[in-house]
Amino acid sequence: MAVSSGEGKSAGQHDPVRQSARERAGEQGLLFDEQPAALPENVGYRGPTACAAAGITYRQLDYWARTELVLPTIRAAQGSGSQRLYSFRDILVLKVVKRLLDTGVSLQQIRTAVQHLRDRGVNDLAQITLMSDGVSVYECTSADEVIDLLQGGQGVFGIALGRVWREVEGSLAELPGERAETESDPEGDHPADELARRRKARKTG
Repeated sequence: MAVSSGEGKSAGQHDPVRQSARERAGEQGLLFDEQPAALPENVGYRGPTACAAAGITYRQLDYWARTELVLPTIRAAQGSGSQRLYSFRDILVLKVVKRLLDTGVSLQQIRTAVQHLRDRGVNDLAQITLMSDGVSVYECTSADEVIDLLQGGQGVFGIALGRVWREVEGSLAELPGERAETESDPEGDHPADELARRRKARKTG
């Protein structure tokens, strides 16, 4: 992944081209104006929920897991009948991958970008904007870096992770999650399982 240096920010601060780039960045919501809430702790989401929140198909989800592009970090599929559980962060990355693919970025570049995001701390993700020219992916951690890339023509497409965070958060608020297993909960007695038992009891009762 290429990383913009942010050099030359003070020079040409009032340049018309730079001002235009700033306005474009503002219109696209790329200037770090989002302040997302903290990540939900000990909550995982099954495949269909992850797909709905990320806007992808189950086939894509399965393929990306099998090729280790985006793996579920809460629980991997182990044997027949087991369910993958994706974290909030996993779903955020899934949504970013989908957007990069839609822009025409190569899978090789996307793998590099995903690895870079994995190396980042969770809280850092909300402060990153990814820019792409359809070939390379650039990381920006300041508004000036975003503007420099737009001004130079390298940033024709941008993804503000803080904004994507908000979108995923809103989607998951309407979808079921499960409490992650702990050492004291080896049977994986999840809230969704409890709900299923209650529905079954009503039907048989």
